[in-house]
Amino acid sequence: MTSLNLVSRTCPIPFLSHATTAMFPTPNSIISSTKPFSYAFSVSAIVTSNQETIVLDKPATTTTFDFTAYMLRKADTVNKALDAAIAMKEPEKIYEAMRYSLLAGGKRVRPLLCIAACELVGGDEETALAAACAVEMIHTMSLIHDDLPCMDNDDLRRGKPTNHKAFGEDVAVLAGDALLAFAFEHIAVSTKGVSPTRVVRAIAELAKSVGSEGLVAGQIVDTHSEGLSNVGLERLEYIHLHKTAALLEAAVVLGGIMGGGNDDEVENLRLFARSIGLLFQVVDDILDVTKSSEQLGKTAGKDLVADKVTYPKLLGIEKSKEFARKLNQDALQYLAGFDEDKAAPLVALANFIANRQS
Repeated sequence: MTSLNLVSRTCPIPFLSHATTAMFPTPNSIISSTKPFSYAFSVSAIVTSNQETIVLDKPATTTTFDFTAYMLRKADTVNKALDAAIAMKEPEKIYEAMRYSLLAGGKRVRPLLCIAACELVGGDEETALAAACAVEMIHTMSLIHDDLPCMDNDDLRRGKPTNHKAFGEDVAVLAGDALLAFAFEHIAVSTKGVSPTRVVRAIAELAKSVGSEGLVAGQIVDTHSEGLSNVGLERLEYIHLHKTAALLEAAVVLGGIMGGGNDDEVENLRLFARSIGLLFQVVDDILDVTKSSEQLGKTAGKDLVADKVTYPKLLGIEKSKEFARKLNQDALQYLAGFDEDKAAPLVALANFIANRQS
Protein backbone atom coordinates (compact mmCIF):
# COMPACT_ATOMS: atom_id res chain seq x y z
CA MET A 1 0.00 0.00 0.00
CA THR A 2 1.24 3.50 -0.84
CA SER A 3 2.40 5.39 2.23
CA LEU A 4 -0.08 7.96 3.51
CA ASN A 5 0.31 11.21 5.34
CA LEU A 6 -2.20 10.52 8.09
CA VAL A 7 -3.33 14.00 9.03
CA SER A 8 -6.76 14.89 10.39
CA ARG A 9 -9.10 16.76 8.01
CA THR A 10 -9.24 20.08 9.88
CA CYS A 11 -8.00 21.47 13.20
CA PRO A 12 -6.37 18.24 14.44
CA ILE A 13 -7.07 17.30 18.03
CA PRO A 14 -4.35 15.46 19.98
CA PHE A 15 -6.52 12.43 20.68
CA LEU A 16 -3.49 10.17 20.61
CA SER A 17 -2.07 11.82 23.71
CA HIS A 18 -5.26 10.75 25.48
CA ALA A 19 -5.01 7.19 24.26
CA THR A 20 -1.38 6.71 25.11
CA THR A 21 -1.12 8.44 28.47
CA ALA A 22 -1.45 6.44 31.65
CA MET A 23 -3.15 9.34 33.42
CA PHE A 24 -6.80 8.60 32.74
CA PRO A 25 -9.60 9.71 35.08
CA THR A 26 -11.46 6.72 36.47
CA PRO A 27 -14.96 7.78 37.55
CA ASN A 28 -17.55 5.15 38.38
CA SER A 29 -19.48 5.81 35.19
CA ILE A 30 -19.11 7.87 32.06
CA ILE A 31 -22.21 9.93 32.83
CA SER A 32 -21.02 10.89 36.30
CA SER A 33 -17.77 12.22 34.83
CA THR A 34 -19.34 14.96 32.71
CA LYS A 35 -18.74 18.08 34.80
CA PRO A 36 -19.40 20.98 34.39
CA PHE A 37 -22.39 19.62 32.49
CA SER A 38 -23.58 17.10 35.06
CA TYR A 39 -27.00 16.58 33.49
CA ALA A 40 -28.35 13.26 34.63
CA PHE A 41 -31.46 11.65 33.29
CA SER A 42 -33.63 8.82 34.49
CA VAL A 43 -34.22 6.28 31.77
CA SER A 44 -34.17 2.53 31.63
CA ALA A 45 -34.71 2.01 27.92
CA ILE A 46 -35.56 3.64 24.64
CA VAL A 47 -37.57 1.81 21.99
CA THR A 48 -36.89 2.85 18.41
CA SER A 49 -39.23 2.48 15.45
CA ASN A 50 -38.15 -1.12 14.88
CA GLN A 51 -38.81 -1.98 18.54
CA GLU A 52 -35.13 -2.14 19.37
CA THR A 53 -34.52 -1.62 23.07
CA ILE A 54 -31.48 0.37 24.11
CA VAL A 55 -30.62 0.04 27.78
CA LEU A 56 -28.86 2.95 29.44
CA ASP A 57 -27.17 3.42 32.76
CA LYS A 58 -29.38 5.04 35.41
CA PRO A 59 -27.74 7.85 37.40
CA ALA A 60 -28.98 8.54 40.89
CA THR A 61 -30.44 11.99 40.20
CA THR A 62 -32.61 13.53 37.53
CA THR A 63 -33.21 16.96 36.04
CA THR A 64 -36.21 18.49 34.35
CA PHE A 65 -34.81 17.55 30.93
CA ASP A 66 -36.58 14.39 29.78
CA PHE A 67 -34.09 12.79 27.42
CA THR A 68 -36.28 9.77 26.72
CA ALA A 69 -39.17 11.92 25.57
CA TYR A 70 -36.86 14.17 23.56
CA MET A 71 -35.22 11.27 21.73
CA LEU A 72 -38.46 9.49 20.99
CA ARG A 73 -40.14 12.69 19.79
CA LYS A 74 -37.28 13.71 17.51
CA ALA A 75 -36.74 10.19 16.17
CA ASP A 76 -40.44 9.95 15.33
CA THR A 77 -40.26 13.27 13.47
CA VAL A 78 -37.20 12.11 11.54
CA ASN A 79 -38.75 8.74 10.68
CA LYS A 80 -41.88 10.41 9.32
CA ALA A 81 -39.81 12.89 7.31
CA LEU A 82 -37.67 10.09 5.83
CA ASP A 83 -40.77 8.08 4.94
CA ALA A 84 -42.29 11.10 3.17
CA ALA A 85 -39.04 12.07 1.44
CA ILE A 86 -38.61 8.73 -0.33
CA ALA A 87 -42.08 7.51 -1.25
CA MET A 88 -42.66 4.48 -3.45
CA LYS A 89 -42.65 5.21 -7.19
CA GLU A 90 -41.26 3.76 -10.40
CA PRO A 91 -38.98 1.94 -10.73
CA GLU A 92 -40.34 0.24 -7.63
CA LYS A 93 -37.38 -2.08 -7.03
CA ILE A 94 -34.91 0.72 -6.35
CA TYR A 95 -37.29 2.62 -4.06
CA GLU A 96 -38.13 -0.59 -2.22
CA ALA A 97 -34.41 -1.24 -1.62
CA MET A 98 -33.76 2.36 -0.55
CA ARG A 99 -36.67 2.34 1.90
CA TYR A 100 -35.77 -1.13 3.19
CA SER A 101 -32.52 0.12 4.72
CA LEU A 102 -33.46 3.75 5.37
CA LEU A 103 -36.60 2.89 7.35
CA ALA A 104 -35.20 -0.17 9.13
CA GLY A 105 -35.08 1.67 12.43
CA GLY A 106 -31.95 2.61 14.30
CA LYS A 107 -31.25 5.21 16.93
CA ARG A 108 -31.17 8.18 14.49
CA VAL A 109 -28.22 9.63 16.40
CA ARG A 110 -26.95 11.72 13.48
CA PRO A 111 -30.19 13.50 12.61
CA LEU A 112 -30.88 14.08 16.30
CA LEU A 113 -27.46 15.67 16.69
CA CYS A 114 -28.18 17.89 13.69
CA ILE A 115 -31.50 19.08 15.10
CA ALA A 116 -30.12 19.59 18.62
CA ALA A 117 -27.20 21.65 17.29
CA CYS A 118 -29.57 23.79 15.24
CA GLU A 119 -31.77 24.45 18.26
CA LEU A 120 -28.72 25.22 20.41
CA VAL A 121 -27.74 28.21 18.23
CA GLY A 122 -31.26 29.57 17.90
CA GLY A 123 -32.79 27.60 15.04
CA ASP A 124 -35.72 25.20 15.18
CA GLU A 125 -36.49 21.63 14.23
CA GLU A 126 -38.06 22.50 10.89
CA THR A 127 -34.99 24.49 9.87
CA ALA A 128 -32.70 21.49 10.36
CA LEU A 129 -35.00 18.68 9.26
CA ALA A 130 -33.96 18.43 5.59
CA ALA A 131 -30.27 18.42 6.54
CA ALA A 132 -30.89 15.89 9.30
CA CYS A 133 -32.63 13.55 6.86
CA ALA A 134 -29.87 14.02 4.28
CA VAL A 135 -27.23 12.97 6.81
CA GLU A 136 -29.23 9.85 7.66
CA MET A 137 -29.60 9.00 3.97
CA ILE A 138 -25.84 9.17 3.53
CA HIS A 139 -25.26 7.18 6.70
CA THR A 140 -27.62 4.50 5.38
CA MET A 141 -25.76 4.49 2.05
CA SER A 142 -22.51 3.91 3.90
CA LEU A 143 -24.02 0.95 5.78
CA ILE A 144 -25.38 -0.63 2.59
CA HIS A 145 -22.01 -0.33 0.86
CA ASP A 146 -20.00 -1.30 3.94
CA ASP A 147 -21.96 -4.57 4.20
CA LEU A 148 -21.27 -5.61 0.59
CA PRO A 149 -19.24 -8.79 -0.08
CA CYS A 150 -16.42 -6.70 -1.54
CA MET A 151 -16.22 -4.72 1.72
CA ASP A 152 -17.16 -6.25 5.10
CA ASN A 153 -19.34 -9.01 3.62
CA ASP A 154 -21.97 -8.80 6.35
CA ASP A 155 -25.29 -10.64 6.50
CA LEU A 156 -27.06 -8.73 9.28
CA ARG A 157 -27.86 -5.07 9.85
CA ARG A 158 -30.26 -3.64 12.45
CA GLY A 159 -31.53 -7.15 13.08
CA LYS A 160 -32.47 -7.75 9.43
CA PRO A 161 -30.73 -9.27 6.40
CA THR A 162 -28.39 -6.73 4.82
CA ASN A 163 -29.56 -4.96 1.67
CA HIS A 164 -27.58 -7.12 -0.73
CA LYS A 165 -28.92 -10.26 0.96
CA ALA A 166 -32.47 -9.02 0.46
CA PHE A 167 -32.15 -7.52 -3.02
CA GLY A 168 -28.87 -8.70 -4.54
CA GLU A 169 -25.54 -6.94 -4.87
CA ASP A 170 -26.46 -4.98 -7.99
CA VAL A 171 -29.56 -3.44 -6.46
CA ALA A 172 -27.79 -2.75 -3.16
CA VAL A 173 -25.04 -0.78 -4.90
CA LEU A 174 -27.60 1.24 -6.84
CA ALA A 175 -29.76 1.82 -3.76
CA GLY A 176 -26.75 3.27 -1.95
CA ASP A 177 -25.88 5.44 -4.95
CA ALA A 178 -29.46 6.71 -5.15
CA LEU A 179 -29.55 7.61 -1.45
CA LEU A 180 -26.26 9.49 -1.76
CA ALA A 181 -27.45 11.55 -4.71
CA PHE A 182 -30.88 12.23 -3.26
CA ALA A 183 -29.41 13.46 0.03
CA PHE A 184 -27.92 16.52 -1.67
CA GLU A 185 -31.04 17.12 -3.73
CA HIS A 186 -33.11 16.97 -0.55
CA ILE A 187 -31.07 19.67 1.19
CA ALA A 188 -31.16 21.88 -1.89
CA VAL A 189 -34.91 21.74 -2.49
CA SER A 190 -36.45 20.97 0.91
CA THR A 191 -34.59 23.24 3.37
CA LYS A 192 -36.90 25.93 4.74
CA GLY A 193 -36.10 29.35 6.17
CA VAL A 194 -32.36 29.30 5.50
CA SER A 195 -30.40 31.66 3.24
CA PRO A 196 -29.01 30.21 -0.03
CA THR A 197 -25.50 31.04 1.19
CA ARG A 198 -25.91 28.85 4.27
CA VAL A 199 -27.53 26.06 2.25
CA VAL A 200 -24.58 26.00 -0.15
CA ARG A 201 -22.16 26.04 2.78
CA ALA A 202 -23.98 23.09 4.33
CA ILE A 203 -23.93 21.12 1.08
CA ALA A 204 -20.18 21.70 0.73
CA GLU A 205 -19.62 20.58 4.33
CA LEU A 206 -21.62 17.40 3.82
CA ALA A 207 -19.90 16.58 0.52
CA LYS A 208 -16.47 16.93 2.13
CA SER A 209 -17.47 14.66 5.01
CA VAL A 210 -18.45 11.80 2.72
CA GLY A 211 -15.83 12.09 -0.04
CA SER A 212 -12.10 11.55 -0.40
CA GLU A 213 -11.39 13.82 2.59
CA GLY A 214 -13.94 12.13 4.82
CA LEU A 215 -15.75 8.80 4.94
CA VAL A 216 -14.16 7.41 1.77
CA ALA A 217 -10.67 8.28 3.03
CA GLY A 218 -11.29 6.43 6.27
CA GLN A 219 -12.83 3.48 4.45
CA ILE A 220 -9.94 3.02 2.01
CA VAL A 221 -7.29 3.18 4.73
CA ASP A 222 -9.37 0.79 6.87
CA THR A 223 -9.77 -1.67 4.00
CA HIS A 224 -6.06 -1.64 3.21
CA SER A 225 -5.05 -2.00 6.85
CA GLU A 226 -6.69 -5.40 7.36
CA GLY A 227 -4.17 -8.07 8.25
CA LEU A 228 -1.26 -5.64 8.63
CA SER A 229 0.88 -6.09 11.71
CA ASN A 230 2.21 -2.53 11.89
CA VAL A 231 -1.03 -0.58 12.24
CA GLY A 232 -0.70 1.72 15.23
CA LEU A 233 -2.80 4.26 17.08
CA GLU A 234 -2.07 7.07 14.61
CA ARG A 235 -3.44 5.15 11.65
CA LEU A 236 -6.37 3.86 13.70
CA GLU A 237 -7.26 7.42 14.72
CA TYR A 238 -7.06 8.54 11.10
CA ILE A 239 -9.41 5.76 10.03
CA HIS A 240 -12.05 6.56 12.60
CA LEU A 241 -11.84 10.35 12.45
CA HIS A 242 -12.67 9.98 8.76
CA LYS A 243 -14.75 6.82 8.48
CA THR A 244 -17.00 7.44 11.51
CA ALA A 245 -16.41 10.85 13.04
CA ALA A 246 -16.56 12.85 9.79
CA LEU A 247 -20.27 12.21 9.22
CA LEU A 248 -21.14 12.78 12.88
CA GLU A 249 -19.18 16.01 12.66
CA ALA A 250 -21.08 17.00 9.53
CA ALA A 251 -24.42 16.34 11.24
CA VAL A 252 -23.61 18.71 14.09
CA VAL A 253 -21.97 21.36 11.91
CA LEU A 254 -24.90 21.33 9.47
CA GLY A 255 -27.21 21.95 12.40
CA GLY A 256 -25.11 24.88 13.51
CA ILE A 257 -25.02 26.34 10.00
CA MET A 258 -28.75 25.92 9.38
CA GLY A 259 -29.56 27.38 12.79
CA GLY A 260 -27.65 30.58 12.07
CA GLY A 261 -24.65 29.94 14.31
CA ASN A 262 -21.66 32.25 14.06
CA ASP A 263 -18.19 31.01 13.16
CA ASP A 264 -17.08 30.52 16.78
CA GLU A 265 -20.25 28.59 17.65
CA VAL A 266 -19.92 26.36 14.60
CA GLU A 267 -16.25 25.67 15.38
CA ASN A 268 -17.00 24.67 18.98
CA LEU A 269 -19.75 22.41 17.69
CA ARG A 270 -17.28 20.91 15.22
CA LEU A 271 -14.79 20.07 17.97
CA PHE A 272 -17.56 18.67 20.17
CA ALA A 273 -18.70 16.47 17.29
CA ARG A 274 -15.21 15.26 16.49
CA SER A 275 -14.79 14.09 20.06
CA ILE A 276 -18.10 12.21 20.12
CA GLY A 277 -17.39 10.83 16.66
CA LEU A 278 -14.24 9.15 17.86
CA LEU A 279 -16.05 8.19 21.07
CA PHE A 280 -18.75 6.49 18.98
CA GLN A 281 -16.15 4.30 17.29
CA VAL A 282 -14.26 3.45 20.48
CA VAL A 283 -17.54 2.29 22.02
CA ASP A 284 -18.38 0.40 18.81
CA ASP A 285 -15.05 -1.43 18.98
CA ILE A 286 -15.71 -2.37 22.61
CA LEU A 287 -19.23 -3.61 21.86
CA ASP A 288 -17.98 -5.68 18.94
CA VAL A 289 -15.97 -7.87 21.33
CA THR A 290 -18.25 -7.78 24.37
CA LYS A 291 -21.76 -8.22 22.92
CA SER A 292 -23.51 -10.91 20.88
CA SER A 293 -24.94 -10.51 17.38
CA GLU A 294 -28.44 -10.71 18.87
CA GLN A 295 -27.66 -7.86 21.29
CA LEU A 296 -26.07 -5.69 18.60
CA GLY A 297 -28.52 -6.36 15.77
CA LYS A 298 -25.49 -6.92 13.52
CA THR A 299 -22.70 -9.46 13.29
CA ALA A 300 -20.56 -9.42 16.43
CA GLY A 301 -16.85 -10.16 16.36
CA LYS A 302 -16.49 -9.35 12.66
CA ASP A 303 -13.48 -7.09 13.28
CA LEU A 304 -11.64 -9.97 14.92
CA VAL A 305 -12.49 -12.31 12.05
CA ALA A 306 -11.30 -9.72 9.50
CA ASP A 307 -8.13 -9.16 11.54
CA LYS A 308 -8.88 -5.45 11.78
CA VAL A 309 -7.03 -3.23 14.19
CA THR A 310 -9.31 -1.85 16.90
CA TYR A 311 -8.91 0.09 20.12
CA PRO A 312 -9.38 -3.01 22.31
CA LYS A 313 -6.79 -4.82 20.19
CA LEU A 314 -4.22 -2.03 20.67
CA LEU A 315 -5.12 -0.77 24.15
CA GLY A 316 -7.11 -3.58 25.77
CA ILE A 317 -10.71 -3.35 26.96
CA GLU A 318 -10.12 -1.36 30.16
CA LYS A 319 -7.85 1.26 28.57
CA SER A 320 -10.33 1.59 25.72
CA LYS A 321 -13.10 2.27 28.23
CA GLU A 322 -10.92 4.87 29.95
CA PHE A 323 -10.22 6.51 26.59
CA ALA A 324 -13.98 6.64 25.95
CA ARG A 325 -14.53 8.40 29.27
CA LYS A 326 -11.86 10.96 28.42
CA LEU A 327 -13.37 11.63 24.99
CA ASN A 328 -16.79 12.11 26.58
CA GLN A 329 -15.38 14.65 29.02
CA ASP A 330 -13.54 16.49 26.26
CA ALA A 331 -16.67 16.69 24.12
CA LEU A 332 -18.68 18.33 26.85
CA GLN A 333 -16.03 20.97 27.48
CA TYR A 334 -16.69 22.39 24.00
CA LEU A 335 -20.28 23.11 25.04
CA ALA A 336 -19.23 25.15 28.07
CA GLY A 337 -19.83 28.50 26.34
CA PHE A 338 -23.44 27.71 25.41
CA ASP A 339 -26.63 28.08 27.42
CA GLU A 340 -26.86 25.01 29.67
CA ASP A 341 -30.56 24.38 29.10
CA LYS A 342 -30.21 24.57 25.32
CA ALA A 343 -27.12 22.36 25.49
CA ALA A 344 -28.89 19.66 27.50
CA PRO A 345 -29.90 17.55 24.46
CA LEU A 346 -26.33 17.47 23.10
CA VAL A 347 -24.97 16.66 26.56
CA ALA A 348 -27.46 13.82 26.88
CA LEU A 349 -26.73 12.57 23.37
CA ALA A 350 -22.99 12.50 24.11
CA ASN A 351 -23.68 10.48 27.25
CA PHE A 352 -26.01 8.22 25.28
CA ILE A 353 -23.26 7.51 22.75
CA ALA A 354 -20.83 6.77 25.59
CA ASN A 355 -23.22 4.37 27.30
CA ARG A 356 -24.99 2.75 24.36
CA GLN A 357 -25.30 -1.02 24.41
CA SER A 358 -25.80 -1.63 20.68
